[in-house]
Amino acid sequence: MSPSVSSIEAIGTEPAELLRCRERDEGDQPWDRWGTYLSDRQWGTVREDYSGDGNAWNAFPFDHSHLRTYRWGEDGLLGLSDERCLLCFSPVVWNGKDSILKERLFGLGNPEGNHGEDIKDTMYHLAGTPTGSYAKALYRYPHQRFPYQELRDENRKRSRQDNEYELVDTGIFADNRFFDLHVEYAKASPEDVLIRLTITNRGLDEADLHLLPSLWFRNTWSWGDPDRHRPSLRLQGNRLVSDAIEGLVSYDLSCSEQGQWLFTENETNTERLYGQSLQQPYVKDAFHRFLIEGDQKAVNPAQTGSKAALHLQRALRPGEIWTVNLRLKRNSQQGERPPEQVEESAFNSLMDRRRQEWLDHLQWVAPDLNAEDRAIHASAAAGLFWCRKYYDWYVARWLRGDNNAPRPPEERWHTENAYWRTLRARNIISMPDCWEYPYFCQWDLMFHAVAFAEIDPGEAKRQCRMLRQASYTANNGQSPAYEWALSDANPPIGAWAALRIFQISKRRYGGKDYPFLRASLRELLLEYGWWANRTDRNGDSLFEGGFLGLDNIAIFDRRYPLKDGSRIEQSDGTAWMGMLSLNMLEACVLLSEDRQEYKSLCDRFVRDFSRLTYALNSSSGRGFVNWDEEDGFYYDVLKRPDGSTDYLRTRSLSGLIPLLAIATFDTGTVESIPSLDVSTYLRDLGRDRGEEFDSITHLGSWHRGRILFSIVPPQRLRRILERVFDEEEFLSPYGIRSLSRIYENNPYSYQQGDDYATISYCPADSPVPMFGGNSNWRGPVWMPINYLLIEALQKFAHYFGDDFKMEFPTGSGRELNLWDISLELEERLVGIFRRDGNDQRPFNGNVELFQTDPQWRDLFLFNEYFHGCNGAGVGASHQTGWTAIVTKMITQLQRWR
Repeated sequence: MSPSVSSIEAIGTEPAELLRCRERDEGDQPWDRWGTYLSDRQWGTVREDYSGDGNAWNAFPFDHSHLRTYRWGEDGLLGLSDERCLLCFSPVVWNGKDSILKERLFGLGNPEGNHGEDIKDTMYHLAGTPTGSYAKALYRYPHQRFPYQELRDENRKRSRQDNEYELVDTGIFADNRFFDLHVEYAKASPEDVLIRLTITNRGLDEADLHLLPSLWFRNTWSWGDPDRHRPSLRLQGNRLVSDAIEGLVSYDLSCSEQGQWLFTENETNTERLYGQSLQQPYVKDAFHRFLIEGDQKAVNPAQTGSKAALHLQRALRPGEIWTVNLRLKRNSQQGERPPEQVEESAFNSLMDRRRQEWLDHLQWVAPDLNAEDRAIHASAAAGLFWCRKYYDWYVARWLRGDNNAPRPPEERWHTENAYWRTLRARNIISMPDCWEYPYFCQWDLMFHAVAFAEIDPGEAKRQCRMLRQASYTANNGQSPAYEWALSDANPPIGAWAALRIFQISKRRYGGKDYPFLRASLRELLLEYGWWANRTDRNGDSLFEGGFLGLDNIAIFDRRYPLKDGSRIEQSDGTAWMGMLSLNMLEACVLLSEDRQEYKSLCDRFVRDFSRLTYALNSSSGRGFVNWDEEDGFYYDVLKRPDGSTDYLRTRSLSGLIPLLAIATFDTGTVESIPSLDVSTYLRDLGRDRGEEFDSITHLGSWHRGRILFSIVPPQRLRRILERVFDEEEFLSPYGIRSLSRIYENNPYSYQQGDDYATISYCPADSPVPMFGGNSNWRGPVWMPINYLLIEALQKFAHYFGDDFKMEFPTGSGRELNLWDISLELEERLVGIFRRDGNDQRPFNGNVELFQTDPQWRDLFLFNEYFHGCNGAGVGASHQTGWTAIVTKMITQLQRWR
């Protein structure tokens, strides 16, 4: 039998995957029906926390995950699900020694790790396509007993000044004593998925492995809804067949190998967890008890249930490869021929074709990359697609509880999240990290969307607009931040993302998607109103914001006033708002090309940007200004209850954010939209008020036929960049640091009343527990902010050309224009992943195994951030959301180098 292959083939030079994307986006074929949407971690999330104290890690720990049913999702090992996560597939493995089956990836909860939550298992994303037509990933499973307790104990002993204790540190991978489990998915059609599981014994000794390809229904029936009933899986011949349920037709799963089918129910083992009698004998951990404990009664002899697995076992010789082929296909309808057994030759042919189409698509997206950059680009793109996960949460139902269960604690109604009770999420969302952060994060998602733009513009546009839909936004127009604190204020970069997606897709795919930009602007106007009306507390156009995504970057926690009532007037809050207003202006200018009515809207954003620029550069009406003329830098200002102020002199990224508010327009655009002539507006306004705007005379200046909109005046730009390009301050061999290195030997301390704090340059993990302590903005290199800074330099370069040059690095005597400097920075950032002069990849740090062993050295992880001096990966290790923005740098370097 040949699997029924979609009729799509490449037409001319347009790859087949691009045609599938078009079918998906135009609604012709449901290519997104199935995908690698199964979460890598559902335990330890806010959604699954029904406690009174809000401690999600204790409420649903890892040790409950194989015993207890999830309320709002599912998880598994490199798994697959439909777009509603109703039916899930995942491989399960057991080495015959572990105390539990390897059903999901293991890691430490936030209280267990010396630097917060941290995945300890080892897996890599290798391939992925927009429609899920081909996906591949790798899991490395040790031969020896997995050191769960050792990892917990050792990390618990370590302080925040110590490195994390990782799986590789235990020595368990010595002499290649592990199995490689490659998981591949290829779609013959939108509802016909071929699955290949390839296990290789990399060790020198024979090793036994149990493999359990598993299929199960997410539990949607145990929560008191009378119209939801528990569905079943059952055997028909040698095929496993699922019941049709609301939202999903019947599917069947077949396998190339014969084994023992096991069945149970996806129900909580109340007896083991709570000492309560089981309501029925077959529960979630049945396969553990059957295989590991030898409990033959754990599985259902009637061979039916909502969870099933095929038990296969083999002793693998050194180097032996074991391949198991499966097929998950829509079950034949009445009158249709039943599906036949998968033949190996046809199976392999389809797999090979889809793999080649994946490579063809990458070549079309980023033509003619060298082998090194191609490997980086492909892995980053793969991570983007693998990190799209199903996310389900209805906050009102979560607060109220289920009809057949005790009411959750009353305290939940007095949390900030209770304000968001109308939030109803039920989407495939690009996660910041598929294990450490398996939930949406607002500003992260905007970077993900821009990273998608070159690879899959349709997905980019969906992700960009996701959190501003009515089912997500609050009544006041705010978009949610992330599930731990939905009300936190994130940097408002939604307009930037929409603008960049519009521009990138126009350049790469042709055409101007005005409907997308119009829809985005409508949604953004609501959010803009929230920012303008809530965050400007004093009505002086200075915006605080508090968190603003930069976690522990400040010497004090910027979310709260100090004990004596002093407040921090942030340099970055107003700058982010300036960037937002300028991006909104740029969007209106573009939309005016299509519809004239957008010209009148430009005037609002010109005026707002002018006020914000003045607020950050003038002390008028306040008695202080964030710009420190002595140091030549924008600082946060401490404002005391008596009205006195002082600079908090820490040179950090928050003082560089004003650089991001930059745009220029050509003469023809200004003639078409006269309100863009901001210098005339300011001159007339200054005359009417009887005082000129001396501090922002740069605004509206002309150079080389372009008008300048910038918060930072050119003379201040030069002073700031002197520090940014100084290797003793911000400039690292691997990009721009988040805090000046000057504080490494000269920590900065400040005391205000009873509050005393010190900040020093810490290039790797966080030294403080602020915001959970799992992220650090006090020295490391962060890819997303570097990307925004690079874009800002390129915009300044477009305005100044060769008339503005600087030493790069500072003090080197080597003068470059800002465009060339931006490319130099991109080279440094991409260099984190490339092999260096010592044939090592900086992101792998000092782990000799990863740097030199052929089994490891060409596998890529895209960390959350990177060591400020040596480029080693730090933080979340699969942050192929915003770190995947490196793909955009690679393609730009390819065009310009």
